[in-house]
Amino acid sequence: MPADPGQRRARRAARHAQLPADSPPPASRKAPITAERITDAALRVIATEGYDALTIRRVAAVLDTGPSSLYAHIVNKEDLDELLIARLCSEIALPEPDPGSWRQQLLDVYAQLRDLYLKYPGIPRAALAMVPTHLETLRVSEGILAILLAGGIEPQRAAWALDALTLYVSAYALERSLVRQRQQNHDGDWVLSREELVERFTALPADSFPHTRRHAAELTSGTGHDRFDFTLALIIDNLTGG
Repeated sequence: MPADPGQRRARRAARHAQLPADSPPPASRKAPITAERITDAALRVIATEGYDALTIRRVAAVLDTGPSSLYAHIVNKEDLDELLIARLCSEIALPEPDPGSWRQQLLDVYAQLRDLYLKYPGIPRAALAMVPTHLETLRVSEGILAILLAGGIEPQRAAWALDALTLYVSAYALERSLVRQRQQNHDGDWVLSREELVERFTALPADSFPHTRRHAAELTSGTGHDRFDFTLALIIDNLTGG
């Protein structure tokens, strides 16, 4: 069985540490490069420049070092993605599963994940592209699964609900991040306000788009996270069905 990323990181770090006994001491007292510092620097890049700007070279520049020194602690960009999502998951507080309030507990946990994703524009792409194996990421999925089971959801249904809800949260946060990036990149002409959308919808040919014209207000309604709350509740409230 291939080694997991943590084992690969450990082996790489061990090889890096095997320096000749007469190696000269470093010229300056820089803080040592660690997986934690690499993750911190990567999150700073994403918070200020977006996930698209994240490269090993960019993170190395933030740490004032070369890319090769990072590879003593991470395997590749995919490994860094896993560390990033694990760091965010480590900040999520999980409740003791309560059969009487399991629905609200699910909403609360996923709202935490949503807000963490929105803090780092584009980072859901890292979550969508990987199979979770880090213990912190698995801690959160374990906690969500426990809440679903406490609510009386059958195990297979609970497992697929966990997947569906997590995918939706990632997609929701990614869409919000992409819109915000377009606005910040002076590409605002492609981001329409609600008023502009209503105007366009109501101007459509009535014979081809009667429902869109008539319900333009409903199609464009919702403020803050109204649509997020609606969709999660829609999924959760249907889990106890047949």
